[in-house]
Amino acid sequence: MTRKAEHAVILGFHASHEQIHPRRLLDSVIRAEEVGFDAAMCSDHFAPWGKDQGHSGFAWSWLGAALQATSFKLGVVNAPGQRYHPAIIAQAAATLEAMYPGRFWAALGSGENVNEHITGDGWPRKSLRNERLRESVDVMRQLLAGNEVSHDGLITVDRARLWTLPDSPPPLLGAATSPETAAFVAPWSDGLATVLQEPDALRRIIDAYRGAGGRGPVVLQVHLSYADTDDEALAIAHEQWKTNVFSAPVSWDLDTPEAFDEAARHVRPEDVRGSVLVSSDAAWHAAKIAEFVDLGFDEIYLHHVGTEQDQFLDVFGDRVLGQFA
Repeated sequence: MTRKAEHAVILGFHASHEQIHPRRLLDSVIRAEEVGFDAAMCSDHFAPWGKDQGHSGFAWSWLGAALQATSFKLGVVNAPGQRYHPAIIAQAAATLEAMYPGRFWAALGSGENVNEHITGDGWPRKSLRNERLRESVDVMRQLLAGNEVSHDGLITVDRARLWTLPDSPPPLLGAATSPETAAFVAPWSDGLATVLQEPDALRRIIDAYRGAGGRGPVVLQVHLSYADTDDEALAIAHEQWKTNVFSAPVSWDLDTPEAFDEAARHVRPEDVRGSVLVSSDAAWHAAKIAEFVDLGFDEIYLHHVGTEQDQFLDVFGDRVLGQFA
């Protein structure tokens, strides 16, 4: 039997726009709440990671529908500064928070070229992307505070003001996959969001965030594959997530799904296990989740990397979620 986690944790559902049609994804997030998930989050892509994933609905349209169709908290991972002007993201976040108080958050990062190149602007080096992100966050916070903002720097803002504001601004988390970036986001973020890695790597990320003054919740997105057999679970993970096994800078800098597909040509099924938890045993998955709770994560969002979500939602709702209530 899996031991219970030592402290309460929010277990959420991750909605992957790269893989699933937004109508079906809306059905899945509704089902996630019905089976007992505490919250949900979603990606925000212009393109999928690979052609086999095959979708990329507009996250902000979907978020309005998902918030209306559910009653739990929803978040999004977003990269302001190139594809999105930060004033537009501030306006979108303010509107969602005004309509659904206390239920929306955004994790802000420096982005990936596969989504951002569409503007035709050059892809800056990482240090400049971080500077641009920090400027974007400062602009967003000023706007969410009700100020008129003009700014000249890596981004330009001319006399912007939000006319519809929530009672309180939504949380703006920092997205980070390395200790260096975790320390960078700590001074300005309301929390930290990261993705599945080895436990020691995750511990270093949390330590870097806390050590640099980060005081908000730490949030983890966990990629997993669940099916009736281990072989089927591994096949699903390889088909859908083989383009996502690459570390930075490859994952940042490739600019098309076709480029990711070419890079993944020699990725073997076993290679995917480093990025995805693969098992047909729900208890095994629960034990892994408990390890992440023990590391100190406050919120854990589960992403079944298959395109069919119903079996995962029903089984985890029945066998996993109750252990962390």
